[in-house]
Amino acid sequence: MVTKYSKDDIRAIAAKENVKFLRLMFTDLYGTIKNVEVPITQLDKVLDNKMMFDGSSINGFVRIEESDMLLYPDLSTWMIFPWENEHGKVARLICAVHNADETPFMGDPRNNLMRIIDEMRELGFTDFNIGPEPEFFLFKLDETTGKPTIDLNDKGSYFDLAPIDLGENCRRDIVLELENMGFDVEASHHEVAPGQHEVDFKYADAVHACDNIQTFKLVVKTVARKHGLHATFMPKPLAGIAGSGMHFNMSLFNEKGNAFFDENGPEQLSQDAYYFLGGLMKHARGFTAITNPIVNSYKRLVPGYEAPVYVAWSGHNRSPLVRVPIARGASTRLELRSADPSANPYLAVATVLAAGLDGLKNKIEPPKAVDRNIYAMDEQERKENGIHDLPSNLHNAIKAMRQDEVVKAALGEHLYENFVEAKKLETAAYRQEVSEWEREQYLTMY
Repeated sequence: MVTKYSKDDIRAIAAKENVKFLRLMFTDLYGTIKNVEVPITQLDKVLDNKMMFDGSSINGFVRIEESDMLLYPDLSTWMIFPWENEHGKVARLICAVHNADETPFMGDPRNNLMRIIDEMRELGFTDFNIGPEPEFFLFKLDETTGKPTIDLNDKGSYFDLAPIDLGENCRRDIVLELENMGFDVEASHHEVAPGQHEVDFKYADAVHACDNIQTFKLVVKTVARKHGLHATFMPKPLAGIAGSGMHFNMSLFNEKGNAFFDENGPEQLSQDAYYFLGGLMKHARGFTAITNPIVNSYKRLVPGYEAPVYVAWSGHNRSPLVRVPIARGASTRLELRSADPSANPYLAVATVLAAGLDGLKNKIEPPKAVDRNIYAMDEQERKENGIHDLPSNLHNAIKAMRQDEVVKAALGEHLYENFVEAKKLETAAYRQEVSEWEREQYLTMY
């Protein structure tokens, strides 16, 4: 449950807990956490929405002539960091970015997600819950320079224990820090690849789930460094092993409860669940640039490493894009398996929700479930079953997004144009790079 704090509550807690600094956090276009740190003497100014900053210095925000912007703190995100500063404790508030005229800035990914949530509520739904499963790798730090190496901290595999899983102590400390900050951690374990880990925490409404993902990343990186390790959410840091995903478990609610559950429906799924699923299938290629936003994302989306490659769904196997876990009742959900942790969570959830809502509004029926291992099908079999490929690289993903009006509308003009421009530059820079693989293959051959 989200805790409701008043201004007076926060003032009292800050005084009691000896909070000396405030981090006013927000997220840029790329999903990078930004913050303005102020002394506690500025608390009243912060709580009155009077704290200004230079928005022209943030990627994808505004031009230099429009630089003055305001930070509006969401009081429900008040949190004191569990690590003590030598001068006192540090607390954080996640903020919405507003223009100088006090209107919401729609280049703020969090504001944009709230806009899509409002559209959802206009359709009669109350909540969109997300249970994220972000994965990460732990690499050793160079003892001399303190910089990350590509040396993994263990050679473990799925569900392994110490002494094989040398990241166990680090992962345990991550869990303890998260619980100290109010997270409801459900499980933590070693993942499939060496050095790869997963910590699962309880679902929350869409906006606070995205807040939790951002906070989770900060905690993981902070705790890892204390153990002499570097935590990375890069989707595919090493070739030849599985990459890191960030599955989204999604449930839509109305006043009666979970709108995806129908005890008498096929597979006990409601018609709304099927329409939402139909929207996901229709717009999957269009939102892939957002759920998998960097060049490296597409090194993960290849056959053979458990990541989805094809647009299909199933309740009985893990090779399709969307899986329907067996839980029913209030736990009925759809699991999107393509997203990775490099994604800006606010943009990813906004586009995925918009895709599902389009399915509901236009009564889009999903294709038939595919309960076979899609990786074992040949191209003709996939074609006969109506199974399409996800984009194979960022360039193709951007092309697919530019053709999808629902995804473009889910981002809004400002975010869409800035995102496309940034990704065009990224793909152009990547095309100009010559890799070690190319030199090994071609230098002596030609």
